[in-house]
Amino acid sequence: MKTAVVGASGYAGGELLRLLSNHPKFKLSYIAAGSNAGEPITNLHPQLTNFTGRNFEETEIAKINNSDLVFFALPHGESAKLISQIDPKVKVVDLGADFRLVDGKKWEKYYGGKHAGSWVYALPELVDHKLISSANKVANPGCYATAIALSIAPALSLINAEDIVVVAASGTTGAGRSAKVNLLGSEVMNNLSSYKFGGIHQHTPEIEQILSSISKASVKISFTPVLAPMPRGILATVTAKLTQQSSAEQIREIYQTFYSGSKFVRLLPVGSMPMTSAVLGTNNAQIQIAVDEHVNRLVISSAIDNLGKGAAGQAIQNANLMCDLAEDAGLEILGVR
Repeated sequence: MKTAVVGASGYAGGELLRLLSNHPKFKLSYIAAGSNAGEPITNLHPQLTNFTGRNFEETEIAKINNSDLVFFALPHGESAKLISQIDPKVKVVDLGADFRLVDGKKWEKYYGGKHAGSWVYALPELVDHKLISSANKVANPGCYATAIALSIAPALSLINAEDIVVVAASGTTGAGRSAKVNLLGSEVMNNLSSYKFGGIHQHTPEIEQILSSISKASVKISFTPVLAPMPRGILATVTAKLTQQSSAEQIREIYQTFYSGSKFVRLLPVGSMPMTSAVLGTNNAQIQIAVDEHVNRLVISSAIDNLGKGAAGQAIQNANLMCDLAEDAGLEILGVR
């Protein structure tokens, strides 16, 4: 299939190029980066030596429409500007937030501007695969949203779903590639800091949206994101009050059953803890659970690569489903450390 990546100069765009380079069916025919058009790909992604001699191209609707499959890895608000010009036959996976939210008022509150509408919210472990495979356009979930929703979804019937507390740390690539003083190495190293503190992080409504659709009831989260001194990875700690007496062993069985068909989500053995280094470069998610009997709360720890399962890896997983391919095609890779 002729495959395009639009917005390929960013971190998620570069990870798409890396993973797609070894995909058995998706063949990169068009690589666009408007602001970096004409620049060698290896100038921004020096690790991608197989693209030596190839330059980023201008973003052109005609070339997008000449593709079978397009990945948008653009800043929020940008893909919505292009979508009306794209041929309906072209399959689209949008890694941005433009089409994730159903509620337009929440879009305006957390992102600002006009709501562009909603597509299938494609988190494959939590959404019916038939919805994804029958869609021509899907919204790829956010990185924090993926880690947090995967952590708590199996336990929704056991907890007070209106009192979920999350603290999650992410690497600096989660903030994008634009130059920012707070992301300079000398600012980040040897430092941890919270940001978008007090319930204002933009992934909050999509987490509540997907979890509410599963539980068929209201879900509310209190989410504190943390900037960690590492390039990539997310480690999330999610806690919630248990509403029924459940042991850790019983809850482990629920998680094992819930993710028994997943190729990418793994509940770790007792005594092992999720580590960002163990999922680096993969589409995998690691989960561990415990019950804090002192306060009767369920505690979940999870780790993903924000550029893998949190972005490019999950986008390819969704594209595989949309194109009737094996879910893990091109994603059968082990972590590096």
